[in-house]
Amino acid sequence: MLKLAVIFLVVGLLLGALGFGGIGGAFVGLAKILFFIALALFLIFLVLGITAGKKVKDTLD
Repeated sequence: MLKLAVIFLVVGLLLGALGFGGIGGAFVGLAKILFFIALALFLIFLVLGITAGKKVKDTLD
């Protein structure tokens, strides 16, 4: 998902540089949304991994 965000950002910046500001802005907006979704998923999975890791560690001891 982060890869898609970077692709949309590059395409949006390229379109903006070529004079297609409206669609370029839309691509940059999509890139921003995808970036924040990827960031939120990363944080959720990080918290889940830490809590599950603690439970596994407790059961092994």
